[in-house]
Amino acid sequence: MEIGLARLIDEELGIHVAECRQLNAASKPVAGPATFEELLEVRDRHATSLPRASARTTEHIAETGGRRVPVRFTVPRDTEIRAAYLDIHAGGFYLGSAAGEDARNARLADALGVAVVSVDYRLAPEHPWPAAPDDCETAALWLLEQAESLFGTTDLAIGGASAGSTLVMTTLLRLRVRGLADRFAGAVLQFGAYDLSGQSPGGKLYADEYFIQAYAGHISDRTNPDISPLYGNLADLPPTLLLVGSLDLLLEDNLAMAARLSAAGNDVDIRVYPESTHAFTSRPTGMATAALRDAESWLAQRLTRK
Repeated sequence: MEIGLARLIDEELGIHVAECRQLNAASKPVAGPATFEELLEVRDRHATSLPRASARTTEHIAETGGRRVPVRFTVPRDTEIRAAYLDIHAGGFYLGSAAGEDARNARLADALGVAVVSVDYRLAPEHPWPAAPDDCETAALWLLEQAESLFGTTDLAIGGASAGSTLVMTTLLRLRVRGLADRFAGAVLQFGAYDLSGQSPGGKLYADEYFIQAYAGHISDRTNPDISPLYGNLADLPPTLLLVGSLDLLLEDNLAMAARLSAAGNDVDIRVYPESTHAFTSRPTGMATAALRDAESWLAQRLTRK
């Protein structure tokens, strides 16, 4: 791993910069909700904007250790299943759903021949920490137990975006305690938040964001690695790919996480995408397409090594 933006940014991405700048100029800043009532309005708008659920997905319940969590399966359309991928959706811990990832998960399933299992974890503030990490751990443990019988494979990978990436890290840290983290061939982290305590330089940049209060406002010390994985023992984790935009408020946080993962002896790859804001991979741009292809190529290489 090399820290230095000149080497973290692929020069070939320059062909997409003008498009990103144009879209950025036309976009209005979106602030998080200030009250619970505003949050409910945001959820209503979000729910009505979602496309109709894909006929390719099926709903299931992951259950292990006395815990249960809803999950959604998306399997390849035309190829055999070669691996299973645990997806943890974005949404600041207070928004989003597994169903909202159907289209992206279908693309990933077809591109890599993987069965995607997406977790419908409980949302804050109704269900603050540790509800979401508990649900993601439950889904991960269940998938470890059931992947072979359900999908005919024991090859696994994991990934998420934004809050989903934070939960990927907390899930892997919990699995590492059980000696199970190495069962995953790789982890893809898209623009995650890794210091919700606001103690690090990167964490201070978003310390006042609504999602922190909604998710972990009841915790006095948010350096707990189950909340802020930047402060965890990061040794013995799977190979990790981090994707983040150069204009993302979380850029510094992602660079810090990449550095800590590398210092702990892990295989780490971080890629920065120019003129790209938070959640840029959800935008209809060539930059987003390039980033998703990078993630698919990286995952394909890790799953081939298994």
